[in-house]
Amino acid sequence: MAVHLFGIRHHGPGSARSLLASLRALKPDAVLVEGPPEGEQLLPLLVNEAMKPPVAILIYATDTPRVATFFPFAVFSPEWQAIQYASGHAIPTRFIDLPQSHDLALAEEKYKSEIAAAETSLQTTDPTGEETTSQPHATAVREDPLNWLARAAGFSEGESWWEHMVEHRLESRDIFAAITEAMGHLRQELPEQGSEEELLREARREAHMRQCIRAAEKEFKNIAVVCGAWHVPALRNDSSARDDAALLKGISKTKVKATCIPWTHARLQWKSGYRAGVDSPGWYHHLWTVKDKPVVRWMTKVARLLRKEDLDASSAHIIEAVRLAETLAAVRDRPLPSLTELNEASIAVLCLGNDLPMKLIHEKLIVGDQLGSVPPETPTVPLQQDVSNEQRRLRLKPETGSRSLDLDLRNDTDLSRSHLLHRLNLLGIAWGKQEKTQRAKGTFHELWNLAWEPEFEITLIERGAWGNTLMLAASAYAKHLADQAKELPALTNLIQAALLAQLPEAAAHTIGRLQDEGALSNDVVQLMATLPSLASVVRYGNVRKTEVSLVEQIVRGFVARVCIGLPIACISLDDDVARTMIQYVSEVNTALGMLQDEELAREWHDVLHKLASQNGLHGLLAGRCVHLLFKASSMSSIETAKRLSLALSVGVDPVYSAAWGEGFLEGSGTLLIHDETMLGIVDEWVSNLSPDHFTQQLAGLRRTFATFHGPERRQIGERIARGQARTTTELPAEAFDARRGDRVLPLLAQLLGLTYNRSDQEKSSE
Repeated sequence: MAVHLFGIRHHGPGSARSLLASLRALKPDAVLVEGPPEGEQLLPLLVNEAMKPPVAILIYATDTPRVATFFPFAVFSPEWQAIQYASGHAIPTRFIDLPQSHDLALAEEKYKSEIAAAETSLQTTDPTGEETTSQPHATAVREDPLNWLARAAGFSEGESWWEHMVEHRLESRDIFAAITEAMGHLRQELPEQGSEEELLREARREAHMRQCIRAAEKEFKNIAVVCGAWHVPALRNDSSARDDAALLKGISKTKVKATCIPWTHARLQWKSGYRAGVDSPGWYHHLWTVKDKPVVRWMTKVARLLRKEDLDASSAHIIEAVRLAETLAAVRDRPLPSLTELNEASIAVLCLGNDLPMKLIHEKLIVGDQLGSVPPETPTVPLQQDVSNEQRRLRLKPETGSRSLDLDLRNDTDLSRSHLLHRLNLLGIAWGKQEKTQRAKGTFHELWNLAWEPEFEITLIERGAWGNTLMLAASAYAKHLADQAKELPALTNLIQAALLAQLPEAAAHTIGRLQDEGALSNDVVQLMATLPSLASVVRYGNVRKTEVSLVEQIVRGFVARVCIGLPIACISLDDDVARTMIQYVSEVNTALGMLQDEELAREWHDVLHKLASQNGLHGLLAGRCVHLLFKASSMSSIETAKRLSLALSVGVDPVYSAAWGEGFLEGSGTLLIHDETMLGIVDEWVSNLSPDHFTQQLAGLRRTFATFHGPERRQIGERIARGQARTTTELPAEAFDARRGDRVLPLLAQLLGLTYNRSDQEKSSE
């Protein structure tokens, strides 16, 4: 009997090539791979032609899907190549790592205890109506033991040393003996790293792998074991089966399920929280797939990427960059330029010393955005399958790279896409993030930014308990969130989300909850906070073919209650609360203006008039109310000028005057440019100030005008200089005496040299 241990880097093209060469020479009877035993049922899928790496084995706790773990594979992963080799030669394959039913049992206990101890902080409803849950914390990254060997060899860190010694090799069957010896010395000399819990877990993993090797020795004569290089010395030691069994005795277990999901190169990075990750999966993929001239072909990729971004990258640049990389490698006594030399050459030649393009090269090439795929027969929960079917039907392929999507809601396909994205958002799957626009393309358009993350599969599995289809699950989950929500803004956002997602049952249920909570709420601020979202639903609901009559009734009820309670709520406000109240008042004013309902507008303007005249009202609010009334043509220019003059007169407290002026003018730069009457009111008031009074008001005016943009201040000054500020002292039309005006007509006709017809005067007088 013979057991051959091959210590590899979990994602290394050189390790994979050397491993394949060793397996071809060895011709083993069985291949044991460091991997979760629960994943053995997925081996037929892993060798399926439709399985395109990068992919990952996902194992999750049946009762708590949020507690899960991943085992990723890239095409250049030695484990992946070992599995493919064994399948191609009909060799039995087994996974020998510690079963995840043990690891996830501990994680599940910890997760549940955290939920019980701090439920409000780990599971809350945010203003968008989505549920947020705690994610399992990534294990802290400890120092790579290879760093010690790297420093001894003159390298800065272990990654570059391993790449130079192992991954750049085309094939080397002898490398594994050297790796075994090096790891043996490291484990003898280095102190143990990690907590007691982590050290115990590693000891149990290695004990279980030794047990699996002993079991295989009873069936096979020539065994190949593929494992992380760090574990090789532990698997070669003489620990007894009794000691290993004692170490594994009494470990808790939980029920788990396993499936395969698409993975990405970005998630293969150790920076993503994956401890066995690598720095440059895109570069390693290049080394694996390119059989000759890897340096030249890499620089060609870099040049093509830069050209797509309209940056200069000619053939001459490529030639010079390759020569520079090879020269740097020769100076450093390396047989082949590593990624370090290639990056330095790229910056110097292709990027002209600018680091900014290197960020693009790192994201698109060095890391890469490749997304794998799994066969249709991969085990899934019904909800996952339904979402996948909807993605295919609507031609929305999950992609890792960020891309924009412009939806025209008048198009049935785009409307269905919008429903899909909104329903996923309700489930906490932010595949698409809606971008805020100024509606330049009208209310029928939605702009989205799409980026698929592999972790969304876990959320889909978890949300599968709410329904077998996306529509049912999103509707049931929205009702659940509505039942949990206690704040009115959260409920209004949920209503909007349910209507946007075309979930009428969830919307009706949430509207009922809003009515119940609103009837009990006496908080005017909360009522005001709900109105913008509700008004948006009423105004734009019909664009999406949704029924909004119930929402209209709620809006009317809330507006009436706000109008009754707002004057009382605005008594004795300090500066900070007054600023907050101004924001709510302005948002409600905008929302009601959007509805274009005369009755609601009249009620609202009545309460603004009452506030503007209320004794003791904070100056910020008083000035803002006058501003809003004038802007809505509910207060005449003469009345506005009068209130401005009174509020900023000499006898008024300077602090109140400054606040009033700020409330009246803040954010009015554009209005002063385009509204001659508004500009005339301010100009006339300033012009009539005495020198002392002007000096008193100057500080407040400067502070307010400083909030305007520079171009706005310049245009205001230019208009005043040209005399384009219209005066506000004209009398109203009803105060004009026509008979007295007629008396000047004969004299005016004489001055103009015209013939005056007395009958015209009599007719005018009548």
